[in-house]
Amino acid sequence: MIGSRRLLPSMPALLALEAVDRLGTVSAAAAELSLTQGAVSRALQGLEGQLGVVLFIRERQRLRLTPAAQEYVRQVRVHLTGLSQASLRLRVNPGGGGLSLAILPAFGVHWLAPRLPGFARQHPGVTVNLSTRLRPFDFAAEGFDAAIHFGRADWPGAEHLLLMEEEVLPVCAPALLPDPIAGAEALLTLPLLQLESRPGAWGRYLAQQGVPGQRPAGMLFDQFATMTQAAIHGLGVALLPLFLIEDALRDGSLIAAWPVRGRGLGSYYLVWPRDVPPRAPLIAFRDWTAAQVK
Repeated sequence: MIGSRRLLPSMPALLALEAVDRLGTVSAAAAELSLTQGAVSRALQGLEGQLGVVLFIRERQRLRLTPAAQEYVRQVRVHLTGLSQASLRLRVNPGGGGLSLAILPAFGVHWLAPRLPGFARQHPGVTVNLSTRLRPFDFAAEGFDAAIHFGRADWPGAEHLLLMEEEVLPVCAPALLPDPIAGAEALLTLPLLQLESRPGAWGRYLAQQGVPGQRPAGMLFDQFATMTQAAIHGLGVALLPLFLIEDALRDGSLIAAWPVRGRGLGSYYLVWPRDVPPRAPLIAFRDWTAAQVK
């Protein structure tokens, strides 16, 4: 049930408030909203009058929100984002079967994307909308129905479905290693490729192979995709999740520099908000995903 309409601001007033808070000046907000400065000022004055609260501290040419108004605009921004996401879902799927899913780029490309045609055949009424995210986020703020999470089952306020425990393998181009190495410690004599977000990965893997206390240096990459290509082209040995390199191992563009798998940093999970009743598209996707990982 919607509360008192007397306290329900107009959409132009809320958009003006959010823009001024983010941009700092009426003129910048007016330019973004394609309005005159006078129209933005009147919208803000009307909002203050409707709420009976002073929202801004005026400092020379800038407006600064009061502490109470800063909390208010944070809530406004969350709901404006939710309205925008809801409108987008309705537009792309007027039948009501849209599912917004945040994915990790590498996992989305190599594990999820090849399987999605099967989901589409089983659930033709559900449109899956994918957005890549590398860091955790607030479900309420960004409006996603679910996300692919890597790490531990520790996303606050979320339910979890284990998809895969990560296994890693050191791989390289065949030309880089014409003869097998005698032991895992010999990896330290080769150029090693590293991911920026996993600086201790090589040390952890070597410790699992009985070579503790190592923290080798190496060329840094910010994405698995570019590090994989660097390994394929002979720049060094990359420690990569198995699901990323199955095709490359099969076609021979990569070989195992040392044949023993290691345990990765964590696992992959499907996560969704605990305090939001799941809609039918999410239930369908969750049940289909659970069947994929049995």
